[in-house]
Amino acid sequence: MDVVEALEAQRGTTCVVGAGGKKTTMATLAAALERTVVTATVRIPIFDDWVDRVVVTENPVAAVEAAADWPLGVVPEREREDRYLGYDRETVAELSDLDVPVLVKADGARMRRFKAPNEREPQLPESASTIVSIASAHVVGQPLTEDRVHRVQRVAALTGLDPGDEIRPADVATVLASDQGGCKDVPDDATVIPLINMVDDEELEETGRRVAAEIHERADVPRVVLAEMRAERPLVAVV
Repeated sequence: MDVVEALEAQRGTTCVVGAGGKKTTMATLAAALERTVVTATVRIPIFDDWVDRVVVTENPVAAVEAAADWPLGVVPEREREDRYLGYDRETVAELSDLDVPVLVKADGARMRRFKAPNEREPQLPESASTIVSIASAHVVGQPLTEDRVHRVQRVAALTGLDPGDEIRPADVATVLASDQGGCKDVPDDATVIPLINMVDDEELEETGRRVAAEIHERADVPRVVLAEMRAERPLVAVV
């Protein structure tokens, strides 16, 4: 099994949410797939350097149908120098009618490594087949503070932690497994696959396995994936 198979990204619409490497995960999957579409339902940093081409268009279906080179990025507008806007969920859902895998950034995290969604997140299209919910292994053992965590108060509300408390494996698992966290607003036919990213040594692998065990106690997910998405071989383990 490789990382594409582990995350079930070889077909359908894969939505990436959470914090701790969404962009790197999407780039890694896009590079591994023979062809794929990269898009977003929220703002997305400029990603021209890891796709063959970005098409700014109000008609992404037509752009994909005309594509000859892959991976292809489609976005509705460049909001400013460093980011694009995303499409509404209905427009992204229309891409599911095409015979090509779709990768979707479906929430934001402001470069943090752990998060819980607000009331407007995630922005998941009904066509979503897989939800990859990410957290970084590096947050375990760190304090619950804004420099590491996006929306500290929401994480605190889900876990019972106070701001500044040490984040434990069970806390990461609680957020990823929660229907107000990593499993929020998941379409009925979609599969959630938690991803513990930044597992870059043996100690962090053990941490990731502890998080995975806690997730399996809390949620019915087919597997938890441990990975280092910056590595040449990103898949570390499937738990």
